[in-house]
Amino acid sequence: MHAEILVRMVNQIAEFYAAGTEPEVAARDTLSHVQRMWAHRMCRQIIEIGAADPGLSPVASRAVQLLAEAVAAKQAAG
Repeated sequence: MHAEILVRMVNQIAEFYAAGTEPEVAARDTLSHVQRMWAHRMCRQIIEIGAADPGLSPVASRAVQLLAEAVAAKQAAG
């Protein structure tokens, strides 16, 4: 999937969850949504994209960071 589409999607999800809540809560809610609804391939892509930070909102950027940490922890656990 194109990077621009994934960035737009995660920014829209983050914007939805950011309405009326604290940024860290919104980031965790965004993370939860992405983990439940996105294919593993899409998650890997957004992690790669997030490292370059091409226009991610602050909440979306934090959610991608949390996703990367979760994936790394899962891989380390085996």
